[in-house]
Amino acid sequence: MRKLQLFGASAIALLAAHPAYAQTAPAQAGESASSTDSGITDIIVTAQRQSESLQTVPIAVSAFTAENLKAQQINTTSDLQLTLPNITFSKGNFTSSSSFTIRGIGDLCVGVTCDAATAIHVNDIPIQGSPIFQNEYFDVERIEVLRGPQGTLFGRNATAGVINFITAKPDLSGFHASAEGEYGNYNSYRVKGMVNVPLGEVFGVRLAGYYLKRDGFTRNLFTNSQIDGRDQFDIRGSIRFQPDPDTTLDIVAHYFRENDDRSRIQKQLCHRDPTGVLGCLPDRTGFEQLNGDSTLAAILTSREFIGVALGALGPLFQPLALGSVYQTDGDVYTGFTNPANVRTVNIDSPPRFRTNEKQVLATLNHDFGKVAVKIDGGYTEGSTDSTVDYNVGIERSLANNPGLIALAANAAAPGAAFPGGVNPFTNLAAALIPSGPGGPFCQSLAESTGTGVFGGHSVCAPTSLDFDRSNASGKQWTVEGIATTKFDGMFNFLIGGIYLDNKVRNNEYYVNSFALDYAAGLLGAASAIGSRAAGAPIPNVYRGTPFYDNDSRFYHLKSYGIFGEAYVNFSDSLKLTLGGRYNHDSKYYVARTTLFNDSNGTGALVPYAAPDFTQALNYAALDYDSTVAGNQLFAVNRVTFGRGTGRAVLDWQITSHNLLYASYSRGYKSGGINPPLSPIFAVPTTFGPETVNAFEIGTKNTFLDGTLRLNLTGFYYQYKSLQLSRIVARTSVNDNVDAKIYGLEAEALIKPSRSVLVNLNASYLHTKVSTDKFLGNPQDPSGGRADAVIIKDVTNASNCAVGSNTGNAALSNAFVGAINGGIGASVGNPALLRPPTPIPGTNTTGAFSVCSALQASIATPSAALSAAFNGGAAGPLPFTLYPSGVPVNIRGNQLPQSPNYKFAAGVQYTGEFSRGWSIVPRFDLTYTGGYFGSIFNQNINRIQGYVVLNSQITLNGPEDRWFVRAFVQNLTNNNAITGLYVTDQSSGLFTNAFTLEPRRYGIAAGVKF
Repeated sequence: MRKLQLFGASAIALLAAHPAYAQTAPAQAGESASSTDSGITDIIVTAQRQSESLQTVPIAVSAFTAENLKAQQINTTSDLQLTLPNITFSKGNFTSSSSFTIRGIGDLCVGVTCDAATAIHVNDIPIQGSPIFQNEYFDVERIEVLRGPQGTLFGRNATAGVINFITAKPDLSGFHASAEGEYGNYNSYRVKGMVNVPLGEVFGVRLAGYYLKRDGFTRNLFTNSQIDGRDQFDIRGSIRFQPDPDTTLDIVAHYFRENDDRSRIQKQLCHRDPTGVLGCLPDRTGFEQLNGDSTLAAILTSREFIGVALGALGPLFQPLALGSVYQTDGDVYTGFTNPANVRTVNIDSPPRFRTNEKQVLATLNHDFGKVAVKIDGGYTEGSTDSTVDYNVGIERSLANNPGLIALAANAAAPGAAFPGGVNPFTNLAAALIPSGPGGPFCQSLAESTGTGVFGGHSVCAPTSLDFDRSNASGKQWTVEGIATTKFDGMFNFLIGGIYLDNKVRNNEYYVNSFALDYAAGLLGAASAIGSRAAGAPIPNVYRGTPFYDNDSRFYHLKSYGIFGEAYVNFSDSLKLTLGGRYNHDSKYYVARTTLFNDSNGTGALVPYAAPDFTQALNYAALDYDSTVAGNQLFAVNRVTFGRGTGRAVLDWQITSHNLLYASYSRGYKSGGINPPLSPIFAVPTTFGPETVNAFEIGTKNTFLDGTLRLNLTGFYYQYKSLQLSRIVARTSVNDNVDAKIYGLEAEALIKPSRSVLVNLNASYLHTKVSTDKFLGNPQDPSGGRADAVIIKDVTNASNCAVGSNTGNAALSNAFVGAINGGIGASVGNPALLRPPTPIPGTNTTGAFSVCSALQASIATPSAALSAAFNGGAAGPLPFTLYPSGVPVNIRGNQLPQSPNYKFAAGVQYTGEFSRGWSIVPRFDLTYTGGYFGSIFNQNINRIQGYVVLNSQITLNGPEDRWFVRAFVQNLTNNNAITGLYVTDQSSGLFTNAFTLEPRRYGIAAGVKF
C-alpha cells in the first residue's frame, strides 16, 4: 500500500505544480482528438452508462474514435492491445479461447462453463462467446476499454474489465457515404464501405460492411502452399427512429461469416525427449518434434499395452501391435524435421475454419426530463467449426508395418481358427486397410455419430493423419433496463436490471488418428474373442468412440442482475458514488468424454454395422459420471451462484481541467463445472467463483491551454479464488488460487502545435500468487526431485511419479524396476517393461509402467517387496505415488500473460498545403516486456519482451473527401511469441506457440461523400 500512497502524493504534487489553462469545448461522440485546430478534443464515452467526457469519468478508461483507429492502424483486437497500458492479447489453442488480459487478469479459466474475465459489450449490451476477436473493426463510432472490475454497471463477470464496441448509428442530418480499398502483401484485399441515408427528419438507415481476403502467413512445405489465410466478411444494417429530441430508437443487425484456412495452431515447439516418457523435455523449447512413443495413440497400439491390458490374449494380439515404446528403429516421427521457422510448417492435415454470427441489437432511450430511461437488448446466434493438424507434423509411412501385415494375415484366416468360429479381424481390416497393408490407410473423420471409419465416415491417406476438430453453436438473448435521474439537488441515482439467457449446443472437441481407430478395433476383437470363449458370444465389435470426443452436449446459462448507484454531490467539485449489485447465475451442463471406455473403464462395444455410437451392445450399462450412483449416459450437473458486488468512488474536480479520484470496487465471476473425467484423475466436479477487492487512485488532467493531457492511475487488487486452468487427460479442468496485483499506468496526449500530435502511455504491473497452492507441473512431474521417478502409464499414457519418503533415488528406481518385472512376469514376459532410465534435461529418471500397480504395491506390498524395501515390516512401503506429479508450491509465482512493463508512443505530423490538401506521416512504437506463459514460471514458459513498429503516410484531398495511404505494420518483421499452450501428457507435452502477425505493407485509398 505504500506504493499507492506515494503515487497519490505525486499526483497531488503534479497538480499543484501545473496551473490549468483554457481548453477547447468538449467534442461530440466520435470526434477525433486530432481534428481540432488547437488543443485536444474530448471524447464522449458511456463508461458509467451515461454520456460523459472521458476526462471527467473517475475510471481508468481508454477510448478510440474511428479516426484514432485508422490513424494507429488498429484493425483487430491484436492491434488494439498493443496501444493500451497493462493489457495483452494472445490467441488460444481452442476455437474460442483467445485471451484478453487486463492488469494480469485474463481468461485463465478454460472450458464451456467458464465466463470471460473481460466482458465484451456491443452498444452497451453484453455478448457471450462472440467471434468478435476474429473479426475486423469497421464503421465504429468508438471503442472503450475499461480497466478494472466493472461489475456494478456492466454486469456479470467483468473482473478484469470491459471492452465496449459502439457502432456508428444513422445520421439524420444528411446523406453520407464512404468507400475504401486496400491491397497489400500476402495478396491481401480489404474493402470497406458505408452508406447513410436519412428518410425524412425522424428516420434514417445506415448500411456498412467489409470484405477481407488474403493468403496465409504460414508456409506449408508438404503442399508447397500458404495456410492461415483469411476469407471473411461482415455486413451491418442500422435503423434510427427519432420522433422527437427526447426519444431515440436504434436497431442494429449484422451478419459475419468466415470460411478459410485460419489455423488455431501456428507453430509447435519441443525439445525432444529420447526416452518417450515425457515426449518433450521440460528444460527448453526447440524446433524439434515430440517423441511419438509418448502419445496415447502410440501407447494403445504398442506391444507393451497389449501385453499388460489383454492378459491371456496378449500372445495372440502382440504381433498385431504397430510398434513398441522401446523400438530401436525410432518412433512414428523418426525422420521428420520440424522447420526451424515459426512461419513454416510441414503438415499433411490442412487447417479449416468456418464461423458465422447473426446478431440483432436494439436500444430505446427516452428523456422524461428529471429521469432518463434506457432499454436495450438483443439476440445473437452463431456457430464455429475448425480443424487443425494436431501434432503439426507428418508420421512416417505405415506401409507394410509388421502389425498391419499380421492383421491382413489374420483377417484372411478361416473363422474356424478363432473361438466361436467367427473371425474377429475381418471387419477391422476391411475398414482400415481395404487395399492391404501397403496402404492407403483409412481412418475416422471427426463426426457426431461416433462411428467414424467403421460407420463409413472415413478419410484415407498414405500415413496416419493426426488432427483435431473443435465445433460449437450457440444462441443468446438479453434485455436490460436502466433509469437515471437528473434532479437539481445534491442527490441522484441510477437503477437497473438485466436478464441474460445463453445456450450452447454440441460443443465438441475431437482428436483423431489412425492408431486410435486401430486400437479401437483390436480391443473390440479381444472383447469378441473373450465373449465367445466364455460361452456368451457377441458379434464383431469395436470400442467406441474410436476417437477422442470431449462432448459438451448442452450448456445453459441463465443470469440476472439488479444494480444501482447513488450520487451525492457535496459541491460542484466533490462527488461520492456508491454502487451495488446482486448477481445470480444458474448453469446447467450436460457432457461426457468418450474414447473406447466409459468413465469407469468399461468398454463400449459397438457392432460394425451400427449407424450410431448409441447402438453399442452395452450402451444402457455404460456410466459416464462416476460421481453419481447408477449408470449415467451423460454427466448432468447444475450449479447456482449468487453474490453481491459494489463500488465506492470519491472524485474531486479540483479545476475544470483536473480530476482526482479514489475508488474501491468488488468484482465477482461465477464458478463452473469441470468436464467429467475418470475418478483416477481426482478432478473436482465444480470450481468456485472468484472475487476481487480492487483499490484505485487516479488523476486526469489537461494542461498548457489544452495541449497536454496526462492521466495517471495506481491500483491494488486482492484476488480470492482466481480461476486457473490446467490440462488433465486431454481435458481442460480448473482450480482456484489467491493472488495479489498492483501497478501503475500513465497515458498522455501532447499537441504542441496545430500540426503535431504525440501519444504516450506506460505501465508497470506486479502479480503474484499470494497463498500456498500445490499443483503438479505437467511438464515436469518429478517436481524437481531427484528421487522421483517419472512414470508413463502404458494403460492411458498419463504421467505419475513415484518418490522415496527418505529422498533415496536409488530406492525409488529399484522399486519401479521390481514392479515392472513383476508386471511382465504376470503375463509371461518378465522383460515386457524395463527399469527406469535417466531423462535428459532433468535430474531424475523415468520409466514406462502402470501407476495403479505401483500404488497398489505401495499400499499392500507382497512379502518379497516388504522384505526388499521395508525391512520385512508390515504396512505400506516407504514410497509415495503422485497421480498428477509431485506437487510444487506456486506461491509467489507471477500470473500468466502479465508483463511487468509496457510502453507505447506515437507521433503524427500534419503538413497542410493550399486548396485544403494535407499529408500526414505517422510512426508508432510499442514495447511489451517479458512474461510467463504458464503459472509454473519455469524457464521453458518464459516469453521474451518484444517491440513492434508501425508507420504510414497519408495524402488527403480537399475537405478530406479522398485519401491515399501507404502503410507498414510490424516494420522489423518481429516474430515474437505472444502466448504459449502446453498440451496434455498423453499428447507428448508439446508447446503450441502464438506469435505476432508478420510484416504487412500495402496501399489504401478511399473516398467519402
